[in-house]
Amino acid sequence: MRKIILFIFTLTLTFSACGSLPKCISGDCENGQGTLTWSDGSKYVGQFKDDKMHGEGTLTSPSGVKYVGQFKDDKMHGEGTLTSPGGGKYVGQFKDGEFNGQGTLNSPDGGKYVGQFKDNKRHGQGTYTYPDGGEYVGQFKDNKRHGQGTYTYSDGVKYVGQWKDGEFYGGILYDSKGKQKGTFYEGVYFGE
Repeated sequence: MRKIILFIFTLTLTFSACGSLPKCISGDCENGQGTLTWSDGSKYVGQFKDDKMHGEGTLTSPSGVKYVGQFKDDKMHGEGTLTSPGGGKYVGQFKDGEFNGQGTLNSPDGGKYVGQFKDNKRHGQGTYTYPDGGEYVGQFKDNKRHGQGTYTYSDGVKYVGQWKDGEFYGGILYDSKGKQKGTFYEGVYFGE
């Protein structure tokens, strides 16, 4: 999960500062359709309003990170797709340049999260599928499993119950055949 957090940080950092002041190389970059470039090689092609990226557009960085979607006041805002050359991809809602709302995030290591985001973090209901085949379905808070959820290991062992700050807190652990192995109460395991 740390790789997915680093991926989010890298993608949003890439577009937080494209370099020096942009230059309009074609079209109407005040109130219309146009193309902006920066000295670092970043490029925006799309709609403008009041001298700002606003409406539909495509923003690419020299590193190969690309955003296609909606902008508002020079920020990714609305529906969009953000991809990286390393294989990471986010498709979903943005607010003020950050992942906010419903989205799907595929990380370069093969992990996949489908669910709610708040301020660039997994927050709310979601499903995270791990590269090893394990899967968590439940609530997240500040990028951690928190609240009611179920984690199924790739071998079929399953934990069902409450989570607190990413850890088992109060629930039942089942073996791969569905037989109860033990319980967790306030983070303490009781069982085999």
